[in-house]
Amino acid sequence: MARPNPLLTVLKLAQDAEEQAALQLRSAQLELGRLKQQLDALNQYRLDYMRQLSGQEGKNISASYYQQFHRFIKQIDQAIGQQVQSVTGAETQLEHRRRHWLEKQQKRKAVELLLKHKADKREAKEARLEQKLLDEFAMQQFIRKGSH
Repeated sequence: MARPNPLLTVLKLAQDAEEQAALQLRSAQLELGRLKQQLDALNQYRLDYMRQLSGQEGKNISASYYQQFHRFIKQIDQAIGQQVQSVTGAETQLEHRRRHWLEKQQKRKAVELLLKHKADKREAKEARLEQKLLDEFAMQQFIRKGSH
């Protein structure tokens, strides 16, 4: 019975690591998308609120309402700033996960290539052995025919 090839175990581990890295990459992509949606929502909310104030033009607006409005806009701007930082961090994380996945993919491909080279060598060796046996058989047939 042929002994198991340890490279197959290495390949399985490399495939598992690549799959895990792909899952982490997908998770980072989803997180970035979620954070961008939140940022878009905050920006839209700010825009809607500014439109609301624009709709008040020409009307008498109290100073306290105006101050309250600006405080609220300042809070929205702070939230937007924090969200921009979150998006930037998520983009950095996504790039890190992408590089990690590519590294794991490269390792898996290297093991597959090594296995292919070993299989090619084994097949070439088997082909040479088979050809040698065929040559010996042909030679024996030739010798037998010559002795009759």
